[in-house]
Amino acid sequence: MQSVKCVIVGDNGVGKSYLLHTYINKSFPGVYTPCFYDTHSTQVSVGSQQVCLTIADTAGREDYLRFRQLSYNHVDTIVICFSIANPTSYENVKQKWYPEVKHNCPDVPLLLVGTKSDLRDNQEVLETLKQQHQSTVTLQEGTEMANQIKAVKYLECASINQEGLDEVFDEAVLAFLSHSRITKKPCVLL
Repeated sequence: MQSVKCVIVGDNGVGKSYLLHTYINKSFPGVYTPCFYDTHSTQVSVGSQQVCLTIADTAGREDYLRFRQLSYNHVDTIVICFSIANPTSYENVKQKWYPEVKHNCPDVPLLLVGTKSDLRDNQEVLETLKQQHQSTVTLQEGTEMANQIKAVKYLECASINQEGLDEVFDEAVLAFLSHSRITKKPCVLL
């Protein structure tokens, strides 16, 4: 069985841990437990292929940079997350996360994921952002950012109602499988 390692990165509070735990356990955890590094493995069927998917959740805080860099070892695919309800986390994709990922893993396929899509039309969130002269991140803005950072795909999800979670990790596996087919070098015996 093929093994795939996926690392999730993004600002603190964007929902990386909820994304992982809800996907693995098929239920939204009631209590948030901060982590600086957490891994879970599960078997995934993508098309006709069975894959052992190991997902690493990393801390977004700057003081955990050294730990996060260790997670990039032997990574097959990366998911960069931002919260649709947090425009600063969206800007940090380009300012912080993409440069870090490209520096550590220049040839690894990546996906861009907008989390908390359920909050896009939440009146309380909209009002708070309006007071700060901001708004939620649109689907078009997410797609544009994905194009700018050369992500394989842009996806949105909401852990609270499990919307789009399977698609995120299926696409992460597909990104690796497609990338490895393209970049696989033949063995040459001399």
